[in-house]
Amino acid sequence: MVKLNKIYTRTGDDGTTGLVDGSRVAKASARIEAIGKVDEANSAIGVAAAAVAGGELAAALYRVQNDLFDLGADLATPAEDGDFAPSEMVLRVTQGQVDWLEHAIDRLNENLEPLNSFVLPGGSEAAARTHVARAAVRAAERAVAALAAGEPTNPAAVAYINRLSDHLFVLARVLNDNGASDVNWVPGANR
Repeated sequence: MVKLNKIYTRTGDDGTTGLVDGSRVAKASARIEAIGKVDEANSAIGVAAAAVAGGELAAALYRVQNDLFDLGADLATPAEDGDFAPSEMVLRVTQGQVDWLEHAIDRLNENLEPLNSFVLPGGSEAAARTHVARAAVRAAERAVAALAAGEPTNPAAVAYINRLSDHLFVLARVLNDNGASDVNWVPGANR
């Protein structure tokens, strides 16, 4: 269990931050950018969960928030040797977490009509907030992909953040009366 007695340490005043393995990296590094974008996405999901206001859908978002903390811990634990196996001392995103998201997407998608248009991010307040979270997740996904292009990164972590944006898109449609209240894009409508 994590216990934090003191919030500030002053160790980052030089522009670096510590990783799980004890090494220090620049706060402007690709790794810290990815961790920060995951944190931003997690915060946006918290806002969406508050708008959903309880029940099974909010519980799923809270589960995702916990998974995103796992993802942050994974990204904060470099593995130069490419070994991304979890252990008692190393927290990693696993394929099981990716599989859960895929099953959740499939369940949510069961009652939705197929799309005939791109959907604008809007509709109900809960759906709109979920779309904002989806966009934040997409930014996190780009940051994780940039990290993975330059440093060894857990493939399950990359897959998880990719699936998560899909999950939030489908969830937003569910929150819009199973797609009935989606706001559809009308190409060139305002020319």
